[in-house]
Amino acid sequence: MSGQVLSGQPRPDNGNAAAGVVPRQRAKRAVHSKRTRPVRGQGARATATVEVVIPVHNEERALPGCVAVLHGYLAERLPFDWLITIVDNASTDRTAGVARGLARRWRGVRVLVLDARGKGRAVRTAWARSRADVVVYMDVDLSTGLNALPPMVASLVAGHSDLAIGSRLAPGARTVRGPKRELMSRAYNALLRLTHRTRFRDAQCGFKAARTEVIRPLLARAQDDTWFFDTELLLLAEHNGLRVLEVPVDWVEDVDSRVDVTGTVATNLRGLVRLARAKASGAARIAELPFRPEPRPIHPDAVLSVPGMPYLRNLLSFCLVGSVATLMTLGLFTVFRTWWPPLTANLVAVTLSALFNTGANLRFTLDSRSSRLPRVHVQVLVVFGLYCGFTSGALVALHATVPAPARWVELAVLVGSSAVGTLGRFALLSSWVFRARPETAPVAPLPQEVPA
Repeated sequence: MSGQVLSGQPRPDNGNAAAGVVPRQRAKRAVHSKRTRPVRGQGARATATVEVVIPVHNEERALPGCVAVLHGYLAERLPFDWLITIVDNASTDRTAGVARGLARRWRGVRVLVLDARGKGRAVRTAWARSRADVVVYMDVDLSTGLNALPPMVASLVAGHSDLAIGSRLAPGARTVRGPKRELMSRAYNALLRLTHRTRFRDAQCGFKAARTEVIRPLLARAQDDTWFFDTELLLLAEHNGLRVLEVPVDWVEDVDSRVDVTGTVATNLRGLVRLARAKASGAARIAELPFRPEPRPIHPDAVLSVPGMPYLRNLLSFCLVGSVATLMTLGLFTVFRTWWPPLTANLVAVTLSALFNTGANLRFTLDSRSSRLPRVHVQVLVVFGLYCGFTSGALVALHATVPAPARWVELAVLVGSSAVGTLGRFALLSSWVFRARPETAPVAPLPQEVPA
């Protein structure tokens, strides 16, 4: 079944036929007996609207082929109402004229012309003006295979995900590109995981979609108008607890690119620093985003797990990370002790291992979504100071009791104090710093039974 072509701006479906919509060709209905007739939910919508945005700058050569292929694919394969919007951002060639000609030739194609450059600006403008349920953008070279589009859109229409992105680095993805592009992409995404603890694998694939109600608050907060725009949206989305679906794609590099590699790298690095500061200050938190309740059992007779199990799991994870950090501390202390006195060696060793410890626990153990507040960072420093003071105090007490202890005795005292300090850190971090906060929005009721 193919979707309808929207001749103008898409409107949310209210169950009535929209003006200017070309009637779809209905597939033949299967014959069902009365006993096996499928039931349609009372609140189900007949369809959803999707707007696909193509940002272009000096793309008079590539644009006609892109629109022809995309238009044909949407008409045959996308089971939703759709619209293609070409956004020309300050082209200096014939791109705007070519785009207008395509809009006259193809139904369901429109043109938006901007007088300023910037891929981010083009996507932001079109998405902010859209009245579709789901907004999409893709690069004009169609490097990403279009078969990834239906699963992305379906997840958003169903409400399962808030954003959906194509990924060239997810399991199952297949890419054809040169070693330079491959190395730069992997290095950039590794930098994102290192500096921002991201869970998505590929921030820069030019193939993304979002629910309109979710993306509007993000667009109002995002600042970048260039190639960092994708990364900024994803960092803000993940920081605010939104669900990002990553779909593996087939991707073939088009070497006819308008990307300024050197300028893009510099812009991205500045953007990463800016987003890190916004997270630390709390400015990256967006209160206008829709509330997603915590998971609840749907089955009325569900047997739930023991309430204490999550706490026990977190404790075991924290102890495992603490064990690795303790081994790091012992190794570093052993090296530094050959040069420095015990307190100095312990301070430097504990500081370095604590960086690993804190990052690993924020990623695997604790709920770090509350770390947006400056108060939380002060609390983390206080906990670290207490931990460092406890281990250093144990060494001071040892040297006060035994004037010249053997090195293995120092290590044993350090291991014991680190183990006790780790339990204390877990108690303080889980109950004081990252304690669970009550929900501020009501939980949606269970769906009612649909009568047959």
